[in-house]
Amino acid sequence: MFQGSSALTLDAKGRVSIPTRHRDALVSQVEGRLTLTRHPDGCLLVYPRNAWEEKREQIAKFPMSARPLQRLLLGNAQDVDMDGSGRILVAPELRNAAGLTRDVMLLGMGSHFELWDSAEWARREAEDLAKGMPEVLEHFSF
Repeated sequence: MFQGSSALTLDAKGRVSIPTRHRDALVSQVEGRLTLTRHPDGCLLVYPRNAWEEKREQIAKFPMSARPLQRLLLGNAQDVDMDGSGRILVAPELRNAAGLTRDVMLLGMGSHFELWDSAEWARREAEDLAKGMPEVLEHFSF
């Protein structure tokens, strides 16, 4: 289970270093093989390859009414491998689609990660917090 946030920097070639606390698990579990794709919220999803393969099968079975979401998720999916320094290359198409510039945030979301432009993440987080908690959390205690 991946959790926590990490402020990272994209280098000039579009590479980002996976934090050490996640890197070791990703190397042992999937040999550093990941899949990146777009998310409807505007960030990128970063999946360990085995988790993506399961998700990909689910997405492929969506009904025709979900074709736009299939195109977004499957049509933009790109397999990447961590290099010896624990970096992954984020393709220009995906960087542009998610508005990633230099400063990014990697959020552990359990089975996968979200990769956000830092400024967009800060804006989005503030907006989400201002809305308050959704009804689904009425019976949840921290």
